[in-house]
Amino acid sequence: MRPAILVTRATFPDIADRLRQHFDVTDNPGDTVLSPAELTDRLQGKQGVMSTGSERIDAALLDACPQLKAVCNVGVGYNNVDVAACTARGVLVTNTPDVLTETTADFGFALMMATARRIAEAERFVRRGEWTKTGIYDQFAGGDVYGATLGILGMGRIGQAIARRGAVGFGMRVIYHNRSRLAPELEDGSQAEYVDKDTLLREADHLVLVLPYSPQSHHAIGANELAMMKPTATLTNIARGGIVDDAALAAALRAGTIAAAGLDVFEGEPRVHPDLLEVPNIVLTPHIGSASVRTRRAMAQLTADNLVAALGHGPNAGRPLTPVNPQVLLS
Repeated sequence: MRPAILVTRATFPDIADRLRQHFDVTDNPGDTVLSPAELTDRLQGKQGVMSTGSERIDAALLDACPQLKAVCNVGVGYNNVDVAACTARGVLVTNTPDVLTETTADFGFALMMATARRIAEAERFVRRGEWTKTGIYDQFAGGDVYGATLGILGMGRIGQAIARRGAVGFGMRVIYHNRSRLAPELEDGSQAEYVDKDTLLREADHLVLVLPYSPQSHHAIGANELAMMKPTATLTNIARGGIVDDAALAAALRAGTIAAAGLDVFEGEPRVHPDLLEVPNIVLTPHIGSASVRTRRAMAQLTADNLVAALGHGPNAGRPLTPVNPQVLLS
């Protein structure tokens, strides 16, 4: 009897067909977001799941679905998965690092530039029919990117890729803060200077957040941190919702504590804090940092490869490519 798996959200049809070569697949072509009860119900009797950030995989769900052996998450982040609970129950967790690095860095830099140059504000102005004359000296005058100081909080693969774009392409001074300092060769390759967090906040003209979410990074940017930034500075978050205190950010934007913000992620998404919708000096996008066709396909393909291998099929049987808790494989 073939293993049974659940694909929680819609995916590329050929990826789903490939999974059907190995498994009995329950999929979700209508792309409805499953409630916790629906997820638990659909996982009954399943050995594997191709999950996304929309689904919470926690101890209660694992206990209700004891046949589950592999949780293969589409995305580099996996804060929707209780990895410790999975490990304790012998459930393998995988993610999709590397394949989205450059695409997400492109988007992060684009969002930072749109924020600095007030592109969303200006676009809404034109659409409202309010553009009646040219040559106004300060109309939508924003901050320069070229030659400015780029601050990066979280210096993993994506942070390093953003640093390279800033230093090489835009002549920016790049400073960063991370839980641990990069090896010298990585610092040199990123042309980035390590500083403490307070220095990062004080000196960055454009601060980009690329750190993973954890209880320790919850509200890493709140009212106190925003007050340390320059009033001309911008904040861009392409990391995870919850790293920024969205209510505090809205208040800071309204008060002019910082100049502008660009957010691709939100606390409690897809819900957006209503105060953020009321301030003009912000660019809002719906968690699309990795959303190029090539990259989203690569993420789905890697997830499928992990799932096939984790459940003992294919050329990498028993050896998934990107395990989060590889100790499960040794148990």
